Amino acid sequence: MIKQRNQPIATLLALAILPLSGFAADIYLPSLPGMTAAMHVGSLQIQLTITVFLISYGISQLFIGSILDSYGRFRFSLISLVVFAAASWVIASTHNIYVIYAMRVVHGITVGFVIAGKRAYFVDVFTGEKLKNYLTLFSIIWSAGPIVAPFVGGYLQANFGWQSNFYALGGVALGFAVLEFIFSGETLVTPMPFQLKRVVNVYAEMLRTGPFVLGIIMMGLAYAMVMVYNMTGPFIIEHHLNFSPVTAGYCSLIQGFAWMTGGFISKATLDRPFFRKLAVNKSLQLLIAVSMLLVCRLVDNIYTLVFFAFLIHVGAGYTFNNYMTVSMTRFPKNAGIASGLTGGFTYIIVSAASSGIVTLLPARDAGHLGYSYVLLILVTLTMLGLAFRTEGKRSGGMALS
Repeated sequence: MIKQRNQPIATLLALAILPLSGFAADIYLPSLPGMTAAMHVGSLQIQLTITVFLISYGISQLFIGSILDSYGRFRFSLISLVVFAAASWVIASTHNIYVIYAMRVVHGITVGFVIAGKRAYFVDVFTGEKLKNYLTLFSIIWSAGPIVAPFVGGYLQANFGWQSNFYALGGVALGFAVLEFIFSGETLVTPMPFQLKRVVNVYAEMLRTGPFVLGIIMMGLAYAMVMVYNMTGPFIIEHHLNFSPVTAGYCSLIQGFAWMTGGFISKATLDRPFFRKLAVNKSLQLLIAVSMLLVCRLVDNIYTLVFFAFLIHVGAGYTFNNYMTVSMTRFPKNAGIASGLTGGFTYIIVSAASSGIVTLLPARDAGHLGYSYVLLILVTLTMLGLAFRTEGKRSGGMALS
């Protein structure tokens, strides 16, 4: 078990590790065009490295939760960090796109173990208002990954090439593994026996809870807005607008701050009526996305792209943070499974929605990116209406309170 004197450091370490999934997905975004040229493959093949990571990260978490609730968090987290580091260095040393796909699957599975375990850590250690406080910080702290990663990646790409991104990822993961070994420990006090029937019943109960499922869909669609930008923004900025990878990194840095801003606004409005504030948020997002379509057709430059994407991503971060807090506190007795299902389905939705939109509506410029945002926001508004009706039935018509 974790030593009491180490708990403050272990908690800080758990918070510091949360952005690892964002780092794994985003650090090499400014390198996407460079990787396309270096490997002599198409842009969709390179974008698929992101999709493969998201899918494996999502699917693995569907099963990881029950393992963590039965066998503990610490050992799996420690081993996963070491394996993640090794996979990163394999990617850095190859030009074979299929080897990269395989290692990105390893990335997804290992990050799934690490992040699901760290989310469950807070439910294990804290209760009440303190737990709620930490949960509202999740997406704010997680956004440090999308903020810092592309910024660092842009400079690594410009000075050392795309491989340096993965050498850096491996080094960060190994450093975390060493700190985990020294300061952290097991937090699961009462392991749940791994009985297939019991595990299936727990999954079934969660998946029958309509508001929980719809909340996960809302989170997935919110993050898909950011991921569509992540997959297309570097190509728009570097190819269409003719800026450098460093500039693409700066633009991703700004978008990371947008997500964090949405998280802070969510934390500040925590006590406001839930569905009312989300309805206002989504209406504003739709207005901004339509404005983006109109303005960027007339003024197509980096400033309009970054400005409108920033505002839309603030709204996406706001939605994600609100639903993360609700989803993670619904099933405290099965925190690992709830964490796994939440993260798993969220990223499956993210990967399906973002890759589907990038394929069907290629964002050649800011105007075309606006169409992707409008489509995602309209689907999200539909889901919000369903969530309101479902929650209203469960709470006797008090869904706005």
